[in-house]
Amino acid sequence: MAVVDGWQGRLFEDFEIGDVYRSRLGRTVTETDNIWFTNLTMNTNQSHFNNAFAERTEFGKPLVNSAFTLALVTGLSVTDVSENAMANLAWDGIHMPKPVFVGDTLWAESEVLSKRESASRPHVGIVGIRTRGVNQRREVVIEFRRTFMVYRRGAEQLQGLFPVTDSEWGV
Repeated sequence: MAVVDGWQGRLFEDFEIGDVYRSRLGRTVTETDNIWFTNLTMNTNQSHFNNAFAERTEFGKPLVNSAFTLALVTGLSVTDVSENAMANLAWDGIHMPKPVFVGDTLWAESEVLSKRESASRPHVGIVGIRTRGVNQRREVVIEFRRTFMVYRRGAEQLQGLFPVTDSEWGV
């Protein structure tokens, strides 16, 4: 029997400067997302949860919490760029040129800007990317740079993660 592994994520050796990765999935922001995230982070800005207040602003309706937008777009990029990251090192230059509202669908696009071997940890390399979130209207709603350590091919931390069993199939 041949075991066919599924997608395991990119490792340091897989990154090339200039490569662009686009998220396979888009994600529609719901009112629940916005309210829960706002409450979880104890954000008391009424523009995120008070419809009567938000109607008086130039947007006319509640804004999606910008920290949620950052978290969502980062999450959408993980499959492509940081599924095998050991740790984030830096977030830089976060810009939000357009607002996000409930009902918007976002996708992530990331470009590799740099890569280098780690001087202190031979089992990882350091990768720098820029990522942007794009909505269904093709508007860029967020852009940022991120630097992270990512495991190298053969790193022992990634070996033997699946709990292979000796048990025979029962069906």
